[in-house]
Amino acid sequence: MAANLPPGFRFCPSDEELVVHFLHRKAALLPCHPDVIPDLDLYPYDPWELDGKALSEGKQCYFYSRRTQNRITNNGCWKPMVGHVEEPILASENNKLVGIKKYFIFYAAEGIKTNWIMEEYLLSEHCTSDSSPSTKSSKTRARSKQDYSKWVICRVYERSYEEEEDGGKELSCLDEVFLSLEDLDEISLPN
Repeated sequence: MAANLPPGFRFCPSDEELVVHFLHRKAALLPCHPDVIPDLDLYPYDPWELDGKALSEGKQCYFYSRRTQNRITNNGCWKPMVGHVEEPILASENNKLVGIKKYFIFYAAEGIKTNWIMEEYLLSEHCTSDSSPSTKSSKTRARSKQDYSKWVICRVYERSYEEEEDGGKELSCLDEVFLSLEDLDEISLPN
C-alpha cells in the first residue's frame, strides 16, 4: 500500500497506540490522521499475499479487519498460538484496560506449522461500555457498541528461524566466543 507520507516516515506504534489512536477511532467512526491503515478482509489472503494490500513497515503488515471466527484462507488457516494467552493492553497514564492482544500462527493446508504470526488487537469489553456517553440515544449506543465489537487491527509478520530456535535472542560475537571457551574443559591440552 503506497500512502502519501512525508520522507522518513516510520510506522512503529506501541500496542497502546494501535488500540487507542487507531482501533478506537475506527470503531467509533471517527477520522484518524494520518489515515494509513487500510481495511482488508484477512481471511481470503494467505500471509505472503498481504504485501501491497496492507500497510507494510519493514517485515510487518498492518490492517483493519472485521472480527470473525473464520480464519481459513485459500492455503491454510490461522490457529491460536499454544502457550500465548490473551495479553491485556493498558493505558500508560492510568493503567486502565483499553484492549486485548491475541496471537495466532498460520498452518498450511496440510497442517504444517509455518513461521507466520498474527497479532490481533481488539477493544476490551470494558472499553466499549465506557466510551459511549450517556447522552446518546440507546439506538446510537447499540450501534456504537456493535461497531466496537466488529473491528480488529492485525499485525502480521514472518518470524525468522533464529527467533524460533533461541527465543528471538541473537548471540553477539563475544557470546559465541565465551560459549566456545566452555568447550575447552573437555579438551585435554599437552603439559
